Amino acid sequence: MKIITQQQIKALGISPEMCVQWIRESFAMKKQAQLPAKISVHPADTDFFTSMPCLLPHPAHTAVNFKRQYFGIKEVHRIEGAVPSLGSDMMLYDAATGELLALLDTDWITTMRTGAVAAVSAKALRKPNATTYGFVGLGNTARATLLCVLHAEPEKHFNVKLLKYKDQAEQFVARFTGYENVSFEVMEHIDEMASTVDVLVSCITSATGQLVSDQALLPGITVIPVHMRGFQNCDTTFDRVLGDDTDHVRGFKYFSQFRGYNEIGEVLAGADPGRTSNEQRIIDYNYGLALHDVTFAAKIYELLEHDPQVQCVAMVKETEKFWV
Repeated sequence: MKIITQQQIKALGISPEMCVQWIRESFAMKKQAQLPAKISVHPADTDFFTSMPCLLPHPAHTAVNFKRQYFGIKEVHRIEGAVPSLGSDMMLYDAATGELLALLDTDWITTMRTGAVAAVSAKALRKPNATTYGFVGLGNTARATLLCVLHAEPEKHFNVKLLKYKDQAEQFVARFTGYENVSFEVMEHIDEMASTVDVLVSCITSATGQLVSDQALLPGITVIPVHMRGFQNCDTTFDRVLGDDTDHVRGFKYFSQFRGYNEIGEVLAGADPGRTSNEQRIIDYNYGLALHDVTFAAKIYELLEHDPQVQCVAMVKETEKFWV
């Protein structure tokens, strides 16, 4: 069994363009994958452990050139007072033999696949020629999203509006120094920002109540609430609501009232037109799928499979039936 660290993953230099490609590949094989809904347990208050399993299809049934069929289960945890409070790991298996291939730190994977999904979804659902994005919550997920947006369409110039919070907007702008296809504007009020953007991306991790008034969400806007908080007012008023997986979002309070519901993967595959007018207001809930995590983990495992710098731990197993 290999132990793959975040430092080894980052050292691979996986580009945002590659992350976007892997997301498109994983959505394309979703129908052939086995993707049970995630399960959470709560030790105390807001603490949780969430298990996210996925069996990828056999390579013979997909266009992805994997060496083997993979099963993975990611464990995400949030523990109040821990530093950092949020973390994740994955066990990756050879589905044909049951061999545990690797234990991976998946913090980088989680961040980049989340940002890539948001970027891909926004591009698929925004108005034609839309280039003005607004960001609420300016942590790593927002950075990953914008990295994927800018790298996926380097020929476009994006006007990005940031909601001011402490000194995070200034740090965010500094991170993108040197990018010539983006300009920034820092704004004080979320309603003012929302009313002037084509795509609103929210990456805040907690919210109580409604973040943006319905009046500020003008015709033609696309809303991507990455952590899904603060936008329930859109669920019953927007022209279309999409999700990354129906089983994961059918428990939402207003699911039965979603208009024009479908999965974003159907839009990416061309089976659903997505936006059909410049006036539609669209919101897309991407709950976060083990499908993407296992795809990224399998790609990374194959890149590092023969790297002598990766620690390998011998798993000594019985080769005969044993009795106790």
